Amino acid sequence: MLWKRIAKKAVRSGMPPSWFGYRWVKRETVPQYLARKQHAIPGISITTIHDEEEAQNPLPCNIERRSDLPVKWARWGYSFRDVPSKNSGKTFMATLPQCKVIPCLNRDDNQFWVAILNQDKYSLELDQISFRPWHAEILRKSGPPERIKRATWVIQRVYHNHSHWVTAHLPKFLLLKERGELYNVLMPAKKNRTPAMDSSLEMLGIDPDGFQTFENDRPLMVDQLTVLETDRFRPGLLRMVRDAMDNAPSGNPRPGTPHRRVYISREKAQRRKLINEQEVWAVLETEGFEKVCMEDLGFPEQVAIMQQAAIVVAPHGAAIANTLFCAPGTHVVEIAYPGFPNPNFYALASAMGHNYWILDAQGIGKEDPPLIDLHIDPAVVRKTVQQIIRNQQINRNQQIIRK
Repeated sequence: MLWKRIAKKAVRSGMPPSWFGYRWVKRETVPQYLARKQHAIPGISITTIHDEEEAQNPLPCNIERRSDLPVKWARWGYSFRDVPSKNSGKTFMATLPQCKVIPCLNRDDNQFWVAILNQDKYSLELDQISFRPWHAEILRKSGPPERIKRATWVIQRVYHNHSHWVTAHLPKFLLLKERGELYNVLMPAKKNRTPAMDSSLEMLGIDPDGFQTFENDRPLMVDQLTVLETDRFRPGLLRMVRDAMDNAPSGNPRPGTPHRRVYISREKAQRRKLINEQEVWAVLETEGFEKVCMEDLGFPEQVAIMQQAAIVVAPHGAAIANTLFCAPGTHVVEIAYPGFPNPNFYALASAMGHNYWILDAQGIGKEDPPLIDLHIDPAVVRKTVQQIIRNQQINRNQQIIRK
């Protein structure tokens, strides 16, 4: 702590952070950097692709008042209660000179983190990109960085998590493809990519092996770095991915009317299991559901199931991100522990035009809240799915009458 206090005071006074082992660095956003430097350094530019977009999202189908939604932020930077009016932030691309990129696999949690230092050695604060102590450790221990003339950086924290890849990364690749700016993108080395990552890009007509790659824990010095900032839950970007998957040459054309009732099981997961799944499954099976384990399916098969789904029920987990590929109006029922409320799938459902339901489960065990097992009353699940099925039948009858 003493070293950090000394470093902080010295760097604030204008000394280089490298003199103190990068134990403290100044931080700024890209717009702040550009406002501070654009007239002083040639080669800096920024392009706004989308302005901020206002949101008016519906409440979950089983919630009557916004005040009934959890207000706790946890680690997400926003809460369930924020989603109804959570605006989409700007989409922008910025090109910056002489940036150092530090990709890092943190040994403590086995998670990927990345930091970017600009020409003045300030940490550029982007979504899921920020300087952490383990980046300082890499800079102290590593040799000279790999030098690259031009590169485009799109990779964020924990990119290998399926939910992060599908909702935060696929939109970026597709946006760059449509703008004709996929060249110079840096990809993780093949050994550090999941099969779903490569398969999803291939379905979008993008060759995952056609990019220059980077290695974890080896800094890069990029003479001209382009960064792309997007809002993870901007409806236009997410729906663009769904539309592209509907028309993917290697995929399956979307069927006429979604009809499948799907339960996404976590029985093969290492954590956050639904411990009374057999009781819950007995209810769902009676109501015409089919059980799937996404681990058993290739990415095209996962997409196909979601394209055909009319109702999706699942305990909280990354596989719910696949509802990105469901048709508008799909009913998404998330079973989650309210002690650690994660609003991301509510935000995703709102962006995609789905009917979202949140069912509170009891947390079982003494693990950290994100890892805790779940238990839910099967009667709550039965009541919910029966209500959805009745509503769907009423809607179908009304459509027949109108015709």
